[in-house]
Amino acid sequence: MSGSSQLVLPTSTSLHRLLNMPGALLDTTMDQLRTLLTVHETRSALRAARALGREQSSVQKQLDTLNRNFRELCGEPLVVKQGRGKDVLFTPTGESLVELARDTLAEWLDGIHECRRKLGTTVTVGTTRYMLDTLAKAWHHVAGEFRERDVDLKVVHIRTKDIWAKLETREVDVVCGSVVTRAGAGWERPEFDVIEWRRGGLALLTNLPETVVGERVRVPQLRSLPLVVPGAGLIAEFLRGWFGPDYRQSIDIAAEIDEIQYGISLLRSNLVQGAMIVTSGLGVVASNNELREGGGLRVVELADDSLERLVGVFARTDELAKHPDDHPLNLLWAAFTAEAPRP
Repeated sequence: MSGSSQLVLPTSTSLHRLLNMPGALLDTTMDQLRTLLTVHETRSALRAARALGREQSSVQKQLDTLNRNFRELCGEPLVVKQGRGKDVLFTPTGESLVELARDTLAEWLDGIHECRRKLGTTVTVGTTRYMLDTLAKAWHHVAGEFRERDVDLKVVHIRTKDIWAKLETREVDVVCGSVVTRAGAGWERPEFDVIEWRRGGLALLTNLPETVVGERVRVPQLRSLPLVVPGAGLIAEFLRGWFGPDYRQSIDIAAEIDEIQYGISLLRSNLVQGAMIVTSGLGVVASNNELREGGGLRVVELADDSLERLVGVFARTDELAKHPDDHPLNLLWAAFTAEAPRP
């Protein structure tokens, strides 16, 4: 070999890797991976069998096959029995393969959903609890055509804090919910289309005496009141808009809650003396004595000239524009438009 000669080894192409995959790996099915994940979540073959609706022997057979194949591939099994009545033990290889299996199945499910979404065979709507009736009214307009065209309408619960993220990541196509916007301003997010249902303000529910809280409170006065506040959501967005991202340092938080019903019960019990910010609609319901949990609480007007609540239907502008009018997404959007309150 001359001094200028070089030893050149053939590169391993993606096709070469595919054609030379080990048989033990090719024999691994998605069903086996799902079983592996279920055993990992439940920590036993028996509990996994119950969750999957199968016989324990079927689950155990799949585990034995996975153990045998991956002992051959990696040098150790994935799962080790600990004895009768004890949880199974996952080896380091097993833990690694569980994470890989979880990512693999999630990517396949997301990919299939995205393909269906692009073809219009699935439309996903995210809705808050209070907007389900809005979706139901629009659904009546398109239900027949969706069934004829075999289009699936997928409905998912969504929280206010997740609205923009869910739309931006295309986890949902349409959102029915409420957002915070500047009072009296037009729509300021051109990347999203909106069908406005209504705009409104907020109110206070309180067990404090009138000598402390009168019939009307302005936003700056909230700093001096003990407040029952949620950790996230629409009200938290208002607080952030009024007092900045560190609003918890600017107000007196008497209690932090996860759901409004708990906050109402907390005030009604008098375990906490304070006020809770609610939507004006809920305030009207409470003032009409239609809120069973809120008996004994007063409704106080919360005056705010800076921010207001916009209730509506939202979608990505580019997504609506790139499809023809008869695409299921645009048909549903037209149905929402038809049901929207007239000015």
